Formats: sequence, structure tokens, C-alpha cells
Amino acid sequence: MSLLRRRRQPPPPPPQPPPQHIDGNNASPAAVVEEKGDKEKKAKGKEVKARWSCWDSCCWLIGCICTAWWLLLFLYNAMPPSFPQYVTEAITGPMSDPPGVKLRKEGLRARHPVVFVPGIVTGGLELWEGHQCAEGLFRKRLWGGTFGEIYKRPLCWVEHMSLDNESGMDPAGIRVRPVTGLVAADYFAPGYFVWAVLIANLARIGYEEKTMYMAAYDWRLSFQNTEVRDQALSRIKSNIELMVATNGGNKVVVIPHSMGVLYFLHFMKWVEEPAPMGGGGGGDWCAKHIKAVMNIGGPFLGVPKAVTGLFSAEARDVAVARAIAPGVLDSDFLGLQTLRYVMHMTRTWDSTMSMLPKGGDAIWGGLDWSPEEGYDCNSKKSKSNDSNVYNGSDAENEKSGPNHINYGRLISFGKDVSEMFSSKIERIDFRGAIKGSNLAQANASCHDVWTEYHEFGVGGAKAVAEYKAYTADSILDLLHFVAPKMMQRGSAHFSYGIAENLDDPKYSHYKYWSNPLETKLPNAPDMEIYSMYGVGIPTERAYVYKLSSASDCNIPFQIDSSADGGSDQSCLQGGVFLVNGDETVPVLSAGYMCAKGWRGKTRFNPSGIKTYVREYDHAPPANLLEGRGTQSGAHVDIMGNFALIEDIIRIAAGATGEVLGDDQVYSDIFKWSERINLQL
Repeated sequence: MSLLRRRRQPPPPPPQPPPQHIDGNNASPAAVVEEKGDKEKKAKGKEVKARWSCWDSCCWLIGCICTAWWLLLFLYNAMPPSFPQYVTEAITGPMSDPPGVKLRKEGLRARHPVVFVPGIVTGGLELWEGHQCAEGLFRKRLWGGTFGEIYKRPLCWVEHMSLDNESGMDPAGIRVRPVTGLVAADYFAPGYFVWAVLIANLARIGYEEKTMYMAAYDWRLSFQNTEVRDQALSRIKSNIELMVATNGGNKVVVIPHSMGVLYFLHFMKWVEEPAPMGGGGGGDWCAKHIKAVMNIGGPFLGVPKAVTGLFSAEARDVAVARAIAPGVLDSDFLGLQTLRYVMHMTRTWDSTMSMLPKGGDAIWGGLDWSPEEGYDCNSKKSKSNDSNVYNGSDAENEKSGPNHINYGRLISFGKDVSEMFSSKIERIDFRGAIKGSNLAQANASCHDVWTEYHEFGVGGAKAVAEYKAYTADSILDLLHFVAPKMMQRGSAHFSYGIAENLDDPKYSHYKYWSNPLETKLPNAPDMEIYSMYGVGIPTERAYVYKLSSASDCNIPFQIDSSADGGSDQSCLQGGVFLVNGDETVPVLSAGYMCAKGWRGKTRFNPSGIKTYVREYDHAPPANLLEGRGTQSGAHVDIMGNFALIEDIIRIAAGATGEVLGDDQVYSDIFKWSERINLQL
């Protein structure tokens, strides 16, 4: 008998009755209610799924962006330091050695101490004393770094960044001072270098903090007021003397950038003048302490965009933004009347007036001529070291050619005015015009952000527009008319003319020292001066303006962004006439003094200091992995240009301009310079 017992299978389930169709005739009330409930649940579910609002989409998008950002940030911090370079080389090929590494292999070592002179806006500023709204910001950066306070308390930030409108010095109860040390201007903001790349490459051949000095100063003040308030010029003098004394008597190599070029030009005159106006160093101080001055992107003769910045708080990029979003920058947007606050703040910075065009019509051109006649915005020049005198034989042909642009008309009210013959322009002189009633009489809120236009009047605005065209000579009269208080301060510290007799005692006043056309270079025949700047980038040169829309508080003028040259005239874009330069400084301003004004022994360079023009043709980065590129000619990005850095290191290590190969030119600077008839 089998001992295994079969497991009893469960009985099969009873057959289910076939589903019955429930209708209103034979269904029970409970079944009908149940079916309705099911249908309502299904319909409600579908309705819930369909309710995907715009707000849901925004939240979803923000969530995706934040997730991707944090993921990329995690991967960036987790990857080895060499990984980005590995990826870049895998895509673009092997990268060349940085200049410091390359020159160290050649045997170059630190020799001459180096002094950096930063330009406008690139140096950090920190708060030492402020009002109640700035509580907790002691020694925190108001300018440079993250700029976090702009977003947290914008009106308080504007108040503390502005200077006193009467004196050009600190307002009552506010002290903002420059950051000191190399960190003052190595980075403008996190990840955005200014001097950092140059400093790092100098360190590779042996430089360190004791042989490098950042001549930080408050770039908002007039040059002489940096000495009056902070003794900034005296600090530069004593630091240079210390560096020369502690480095075996080797003279310093000074590297100014942008407005720092004008600031150091002022310093070289100040240091030799007797006290109390000067530094009392004597007539041979520069000869004893300076080997070379290597000016980067120097606005020696000013920049046209300084005019528009003071006239209407604009430049090309602002005009584009106003065209994209009309009224936003002019309105009380988010409680901040943007352009008016910008104008209010920047018009208290006396330093901005140092960069107004110098030399008048003799340098920048008149109604019917300019040195850049015939410039083709579409042309690409090849490298040339030809500095021979230009004979001017093609001037008449260019004047009547299709590329004729009236660059001398820095401001034209209307595109037609910028193009027509000067004899056909009907102009009404604005200088004696009655300004009329105040623009802001009807709106008391305008006084919350005071500008001199609030006391200007509708009649004054019309008078300015009816003058039609402004050259470099009349621009100064225009600014005196629209901003008399600002220009009264500026005229006490800066001058914009051409000296007839440099031996006249009046030129010993500090207001002339930053104008290369009204001062002499020091008596230092062994010193070298370089003008180093980028070319190949469209740069602002002249503007088409219009009256802005009528409003109680609006700035009454604006760049006419609708004015465009089309295919026939590509130099006119968005109301701005463009010329060759580094995006900020035109070639004429950056190169003229070293190409002609100081070349050889002239009345501006009586000791015959050697001058060199070194141009760097702009080449944008090939891909995003190259960042801002190593061949850029842009005004700030050129500070990371490997060719420029290599030139600087060679001079700092003991080379001369002849070793570099003398001039390196891609533009028409020598031809344009010869068109300027100036007594030298």
C-alpha cells in the first residue's frame, strides 16, 4: 500500500454569471449609483491630468535646470584637475604651453620688478563707513566680487557708490576705499579674470608678491584727488622706490591698462613736480626708476563712448537693450529707474571725464573729414611693420567713394544728418538757448534720482537737437550746456586741448598732466614706451541720436537704434558708426601717440624716448572650452592673450623693443596718423 498521499486539489470556483448590461429599465438603484460613481471618478481623473498650467511648466523647467546645474557642479568638483584640459585637447588638439612655462624653458627668469596699474571699474572697492541701510557691510566689497548687494539693496548700493556732486569726494557719512594687494584686480568677478592670467605667468618665471605690486586706487575720483584723499600717488612712488632698492637697483616695468594708462601718465608728471602740487621726486626720477611703460588698451586721446555715457547713460549694448525692451530701462522697473540711477551715479565719478576725446577736431575730424576716411568695415588687414610716412595720395578718392563716413560728426541727430554734406545742414546754435521750464516740475518723484536734466527744460532739449551735428570741439560745449555742474568739476581736473607752448607755466597745473597733447614726457632717454592694444573688432566711433519719448523724468536723448546702414554701409549698426579697435578704444586713440606724437624727438617727447606700437589681431575662441580665448584682442580679454603676455614677460626679464621686433601693426594707424596735421 502506497504511503504517499495525494494533496487534495481545491474545488473549482463556481461559474460566474455573465455580465449584465445595466440600463435604466432592469438595473437596481444601487447598481446605477455605483456605475455613475465609477464614471465620475474616471472623468475627474482625466480632468486632473488635463490641468497642466503654465506655472507647472515653469516649475518643472526650473527644477530641471537646477538639477542639471547641481549635477554639473558635482561632476566638475569631482573630476581631476587635468580633465578639462584633457577634453579640450581631445577636441582641439594639443594645447601650447602658457607663456610663462614656454619662456622658463628658454631660460628666462624674473629680473625687473613689475607694477600693475588697473583701469576704470576693474579694481575692487570696499565699504569702511556707511549709512544705516549698509549695516553689516563693513569691509565688504561694494564693487567687484559677486556684486550681491546690487540685488539685495540696489538703492543703498547706488547711494554708497556715488560721490558728492559738488566736491567729487566722499558724501557725508560714507567712506568707500580701494581694495589693496594683488587681489584688488586679479578677478573682476568670480571666474572673470583681469590681471590673474598675467600674474600666474609671471610667477612661472620666478615672480612673487615682493616683486609684483598692484597700484590700486579709487578709480571714481579725479586723478589728483586720489592723492588728496588717499595719498595714492605717494604710495605708488614709495613702493616703486622700495622695489628698485630691494631688487639690486633694477628699474621697474610698469603695466597700466585702460584708464590706468592716463592715470600713470598723470603720475609721471606729478612725481617730478615740486611739492605741494607734485611729488617732489625731481626731474630725473623716472629715468632712475622706470625701465619701460607697457600700456595696454590705452585711451590716450579719449574714447567716443565716454561722451554717450555722460550724455545719455548709453553705449552700443545699452541701445540694443532699449530696442529689445522699449521703456524698461527708462521706467520705474522693479522700483529702480535704471538709466537715471546709472546717470546719477556715474556723473559723480570725475574719472569718467578723463576719457572724453582730446585734441578736438584736429585729432578726431570735423564735419567733412576724419583720419579714418575710407575705412572698410568688411576688410581684413594682414600683418605689416611698415611705418613709412603716408603721402595722402588716395585721400580724395576715398572721400568720394562708397565707404565715406563722417566719423568727425561724433553725434548726429538723425541718420540723414550723419550722411548729408555739411553745407546742407541747417543748424541753430544751442549755446545761448533758453532751457525753459524744468522737465521734472510735474513729477516730484524725479528728485528721488536727481540728474541735471531735471533742471534742463523742454526748450533746452529741442535746442540741442536743432544743432544737428557735433564734432569733438562742440561736444565739450554740449556737455557744459546739459551738465554744467558736472563739467565745472571736470574742468578743474582735466583739459582736452592741444598745447601751443608747452613751456608756458600754466601747463605745470595738474589738470593738464593726463593729456598727452598738453604735457611733456619725462627726461628719460633710456626708457621705453609701448602702446599695446587689440585690433579687428568693430569699435564705437560716432552715433546717431534722436529725442526720446516725452516724459517728465526720462533722459531726453537716446541713441537711435533703428538707424542702420544695411548692406551698403555695414559700419552703421544700431545707430552706432563702427571703426577698427578693441571694442572700446578706437585704433586712433590707442596708437597715435606712439605712432607719431611721441615718435622720435618731438615737443611732446623732448628726450626722444623710444616708442613702439604692438597690435594684436583679434581671434575669437574656437569653441566654448577655450573660455575667453588666448588670442583675443578685446579690451579686457586681451589680458589673457598669450602673445601679449609673452611680450611683457620678455621685457620684464630684460629684453628691449628691438628684441621683440619693433612695431607689430595690422591696422592703418600710421596712415591715419599722418593725416593729422599737428605741429610736433
